[in-house]
Amino acid sequence: MKSFEELGVREDLRRAIEELGFENPMPVQEKVIPHLLSEDGDVVALAQTGTGKTAAFGLPVLQRIDTDLNVPQALIIAPTRELCLQIGSDLADFSKYISHLKVLPVYGGSSIESQIRSLRQGVQVIVATPGRLIDLIKRGVVKLDHVHTVILDEADEMLNMGFVDDINDILSHVPDERKMLLFSATMPPEIAKIASKYMHDPQEFVIGTKNTGAENVRHIYYMVHARDKYLALKRIADDNPNIYAIVFCRTRKETQDIADNLIQDGYNADSLHGELSQAQRDMVMKKFRDGVLRILVATDVAARGLDVSDLTHVINYGLPDDIATYTHRSGRTGRAGKTGVSIAIIHSRERGKLRDIEKRIGKTFERREVPTPEHIIEKQLYNLADRLEKVEVDDEEIAKYIPGVSRKLGWLSEEDLLKRIVSLEFNRLLDYYKDAPNIDYIDEKPSKKERKESKPRSPQEKDRRTADRGMARIYINAGKNDGFYAGNLIDMLNHAITGPRIDVGRIDLMPGYSLFDVKKSDARRVVDGICGLDFVGHNLYAEIADPEKDYSRASSRRKKGDKNADFGKGRDKSHGKKSKDKSDRTMHGNYDKFIAKDKKSKKNKLSK
Repeated sequence: MKSFEELGVREDLRRAIEELGFENPMPVQEKVIPHLLSEDGDVVALAQTGTGKTAAFGLPVLQRIDTDLNVPQALIIAPTRELCLQIGSDLADFSKYISHLKVLPVYGGSSIESQIRSLRQGVQVIVATPGRLIDLIKRGVVKLDHVHTVILDEADEMLNMGFVDDINDILSHVPDERKMLLFSATMPPEIAKIASKYMHDPQEFVIGTKNTGAENVRHIYYMVHARDKYLALKRIADDNPNIYAIVFCRTRKETQDIADNLIQDGYNADSLHGELSQAQRDMVMKKFRDGVLRILVATDVAARGLDVSDLTHVINYGLPDDIATYTHRSGRTGRAGKTGVSIAIIHSRERGKLRDIEKRIGKTFERREVPTPEHIIEKQLYNLADRLEKVEVDDEEIAKYIPGVSRKLGWLSEEDLLKRIVSLEFNRLLDYYKDAPNIDYIDEKPSKKERKESKPRSPQEKDRRTADRGMARIYINAGKNDGFYAGNLIDMLNHAITGPRIDVGRIDLMPGYSLFDVKKSDARRVVDGICGLDFVGHNLYAEIADPEKDYSRASSRRKKGDKNADFGKGRDKSHGKKSKDKSDRTMHGNYDKFIAKDKKSKKNKLSK
């Protein structure tokens, strides 16, 4: 590995970057810096966010500036205000020991008069967003006649934002004899057209692999019902006590709603989207950079230019339509040699999109179960213990308070004291997760591999699986041989059970019967509602499952013409009988007709 000195970086620049913590050049810097300093031809660099791009082009750009010439000599174009400001700030830090060198960011959303005054005083490096730069060019304030270096940063994102015509307009004002460097995470056809039209013998540098994310990023997905996405997000956050994450959403409304819910639920979170004022956006970004906020909920465009190197997670609340956007998102974690996690929270209809992303980035997503309450509480407890162990104690300052506290708490044993500390910290969490259901999406038709791996050693072993904590296991005399799958069960519970919605946990579908989990408080209501229903000519029966009962044998004894002959002795005689109430029999008479009637009723109400 070469040093910055061996790459040709000047001493005053090296001194500044060493103070910033730069030790050895990153791969993109090793390739780009020597080329910009000493070789002919332009450069197309395919590199992900967080690979050290700004220093790669910034150091040679600054080194090539003639400080005796007080006119624009380098032009850096970025898609957003935030990225523009970030680059400007980095270049100012790099040029700390270069006298009379001026860098000016120009962007929309800020006073154009102030920017005009600064330009008239003279600058050598302009960092600009396309729209504001064109405005300044049309006003005759910006002259690009002496520009010898042009940088297009995050070119693919500029194209996604509709800036292709603006880029063509700007480049038409730049001298033909100049160096040009184009940075992009991906290489769509439009980028290739710009390279072909405006660049001279461009050399392509690929940092990593085209269209792939960072190598040290794990890709994980959780599959839940669409209605449970927010619950899954909270469990992921709770299961990672030191989380520092960006949650990406598709729309501004969704972004604001999720952020509001997180704040209401006690998380250090906030939103970042286009409907915020510039002052609000600046404040949110500062708090997030400073670590005051631990979860930032953002749209893709708003998060541009937010350069944070310590993110632990990137969370996709919904998968983007553009695969390149996923690459940009995931590239925000796992920077500077650190590991990161890119999470997708999806529902079953997004599986196809997930597979498309896997193919394009050349990585396989790992399916994980949504963290259980027990696992979350354990993780939080260990984190508390870790914090207590590492807390800094000012012995001199605290000493004067210890005798009084000791008199107050001296009667407590060590174990009692620990219990109270834990309870003080975790009562809210323990109360929230009490009787919380499993929210994982259960595939109706698992793959052959999944069926093989999940196959129990014996039917009895399968039957004796107990329900999760706070849940009750329900038996129903319909299974896969009857055409009965998870979707049928969910529809039945949604339409045939009166009262609040039923949350369903684990579902086990057997050939002749099924077992599923519901909250203990809902168990009797579910059993009462199912018994007597008709499913495609099959009279349904349900009971709270006995872990010692062999339901496989009971189902195998079911006789044709006697749908309820399989329950044996001890059956609750109040269940499985048709109600004498005519309205009740109508509701429970035929399941398919009942669902159709219900849907028709809702449709008529909407049409009115």
